[in-house]
Amino acid sequence: MSAPPSGGGTPIESRRQLIDYFAAGNKPRAQWRMGTEHEKFGFDLRTLKPLPYDGPVGVRAMLEGLTRFGWEPVTEGNNPIALQRGKASITLEPGGQFELSGAPLETMHETAAETAEHIAEVKEVAGEMGAGYIGLGFAPEWRREDIHWMPKGRYKIMRDYMPKKGKLGLDMMLRTCTVQTNLDFESEADMVKKFRVSLALQPLATALFANSPFLEGKVSGYKSYRSHIWTDTDPDRCGMLPFVFEDGFGFERYVDYMLDVPMYFVYRDGKYIDASGQSFRDFMKGRLPARPGEIPTVNDWADHITTAFPEVRLKRYLEMRGADSGPVPALNALPALWVGLLYEQTALDAAWDLVKDWTVEDHDYLRSHAPRTGLSTKFQGLPLSDLARDVVEIAHAGLRARKRLDADGNDETIYLAPLDRAVASGLAPADELLEKWQGEWGGSFEPLFRDYAY
Repeated sequence: MSAPPSGGGTPIESRRQLIDYFAAGNKPRAQWRMGTEHEKFGFDLRTLKPLPYDGPVGVRAMLEGLTRFGWEPVTEGNNPIALQRGKASITLEPGGQFELSGAPLETMHETAAETAEHIAEVKEVAGEMGAGYIGLGFAPEWRREDIHWMPKGRYKIMRDYMPKKGKLGLDMMLRTCTVQTNLDFESEADMVKKFRVSLALQPLATALFANSPFLEGKVSGYKSYRSHIWTDTDPDRCGMLPFVFEDGFGFERYVDYMLDVPMYFVYRDGKYIDASGQSFRDFMKGRLPARPGEIPTVNDWADHITTAFPEVRLKRYLEMRGADSGPVPALNALPALWVGLLYEQTALDAAWDLVKDWTVEDHDYLRSHAPRTGLSTKFQGLPLSDLARDVVEIAHAGLRARKRLDADGNDETIYLAPLDRAVASGLAPADELLEKWQGEWGGSFEPLFRDYAY
């Protein structure tokens, strides 16, 4: 959501260019990579309050401090709002959440090393200024008014528009953190199968990684309150996309969907121009009220597709978006799960066999219930933990078949350990947090920030 905008580019003269934009993502198997993005909350170690942008214990100071490791600042006006190093970037979510958008990498071992290096760098800079970082799906006790908005023009537009579409959009912006994985496809047909499998199984990922059971200092009633928030954010741009499972789905159908998603902005000359609620179809006809007489560029299209937030999102790769942020083992388990399921044909076929007969009602049921009841959700007469066991075993098989070994001879299945424990116990991270909060922590959140910070 927060990547620096594109701007400029080739003018769009036909709908075909929009389709070709997605088709350009097709890659031969030898070029497939994985990219992992994970967000985390920053807090003042003394007060346990969220970090402001400015000040000695603030987000700006964090960004500036990280430049010692070779990160190059990206500015908006006079404010650093992101960092870049090679093909990786660090960006800011609206409430100051730090996001690492990792480089495209070949193996889980490389991904785990990248995550470990990033966390070490963040801890070093944060520790010097008296800050900490923690991975949770939702801020456990902060209120909206406790959180500082980041100085990004895009977020000002979204902040004004969100309340017009849903009750929880501002909470999504300010108080959530996620981990997601970006994966490649070989062809349109390969994209379609991967999209269908991953979209069907996003609620299962929500349950396995559920890590946000609190709301403003109390039990929320959800294992993943972060996931619930997306159900009342903006129906025009969120959800399970039932058309993905319909005959004939492909790049063209996704283009139609994106053309129907209302715009947020146009980016010109380093500034965001408010186009909230306006139509990209009108833009293509030169009739956009925000830029009358102007037609969009391919980079405008690239910016626009980042403003839809379905459970799986198509760019020139597929983004798996259903999981809460968490501790480092969870940050590695999420890409391991999806790589294991989607990057080996036998595993992909087996996963498809599990979900191919599900109805739209099944998808909607899981999407609405998994955030609340997690792995104990009853689905087709069985707890969701039973399905999770089958899915995690398929992922194991897929990763074993890849035979990508580290220096000690371990294959990539070692990163599935948190999920192995979850399916064996039927418990997700949220269950552990609830047990400790209601027991040994005595209803205090201080031990959470102390014991679970990176």
